Amino acid sequence: MSETLEIPLKETKEWLEQETLSIVEPLRFGGKKLLDGVRAKLDAVIETSDKLLDDAEREIAKGSRKTYRRAKIMVKFTKNTSEMIEETIIPEEISQESLSTIVEELDNVLGTVVREREKWFPAVSPFFIIDRRRFDVALKRAMDSLKELRSFSSEEYSMAADVETVFSRIDKLSNSLDELSQIEKNKKRMELRKETLEKKIEETQQLITATRGQNEIVELAQLNEEIKDLEEKVKHNLRYLQKPFLKLQSLVLSSRYNLFLDEQRKLEDYLNKPFKALATEEGGYPLLRKILQKMDNAIAQGKLRLKKSRLKKAQDQLDKILNSNTLLSLHQSCMEAFAKKQELSTSRTITKSRKELTQLQRTLKGLQKRRELLTSKDSVLDRRIKKDSKRIEAEKKELENIIFELTDESVRILL
Repeated sequence: MSETLEIPLKETKEWLEQETLSIVEPLRFGGKKLLDGVRAKLDAVIETSDKLLDDAEREIAKGSRKTYRRAKIMVKFTKNTSEMIEETIIPEEISQESLSTIVEELDNVLGTVVREREKWFPAVSPFFIIDRRRFDVALKRAMDSLKELRSFSSEEYSMAADVETVFSRIDKLSNSLDELSQIEKNKKRMELRKETLEKKIEETQQLITATRGQNEIVELAQLNEEIKDLEEKVKHNLRYLQKPFLKLQSLVLSSRYNLFLDEQRKLEDYLNKPFKALATEEGGYPLLRKILQKMDNAIAQGKLRLKKSRLKKAQDQLDKILNSNTLLSLHQSCMEAFAKKQELSTSRTITKSRKELTQLQRTLKGLQKRRELLTSKDSVLDRRIKKDSKRIEAEKKELENIIFELTDESVRILL
């Protein structure tokens, strides 16, 4: 078994040209000879056509009634024939493509000439008989020459055509490699952009952490946690009064019971924002006391009705608030926390830090979106690289097999 040749792709075409020179050159020489023959036969058709044209024009000049109309037909036919053939360009370069193209073109041209000849020659009979015979002989020779060229193109030239196909495959493989190289460059640029973006994201996250770590920000965050606990305690201490609050509000809205406007507003707060309602009360929470006292009166008057189990729990909680001052300590804690939060929330440092934090979070979100987009594009490029690499490898193997069939040489193409 012969040793496998390793040839770089850029040198493959030149190597193959040398290997197939003994096959291709004789075929191209034969094709050139056939094309020269076709050209000569076409020139003969034009020459006999021009002779018919001269004869026809002389008959027209005579003005004979017998030949005038026939001569006009012949003028039209010969002019059209000469124009069609003269417009047909015989290629100088020999290739499968040029041969196939000229054979197809001559098929159309000579086929049209034959059809026109069959249509008009009987109409001019028996005049111009000698020159018509000369034209028929020239046309027959041109058709025979075309037939020979067609046979050569489809059969004898097939070996050279195979070599040309390999050349086109080499060019295609080179183009595929160039495209893959460009995609890989794009991927590297994408990776650099991602690295830069990751650094910006990390820096922004550090700035957010540093901003959140400022003393007043930390204090505000701790205070918010404390307020959450207080909110739960307020809800717990008013849990059995929520239903009575709701029923009392319904009585007020339906005008079946009266509360002052400030009491109505505070009742709304205790239903929806119990912590804030209690925290904004004055010392001893006077509005809550008034509301509870009027609630107790409404219960006593039978206007506010509750189930026995619910009623007992509500009255017990109401009594503890009014008579045992069970909310005093919680009220004090709520007021202090609420006041402290307002103080911190309106400080310049907090305001500035909040603006910075909001801007940093917006920046971080934008950077993360850009990272997601780059990651998505990077994945697309990865899939494209894998797909194209696989296709290129298949094209290379197929090219190596075709070269082996043509040259009987085992070749490994280096990409």
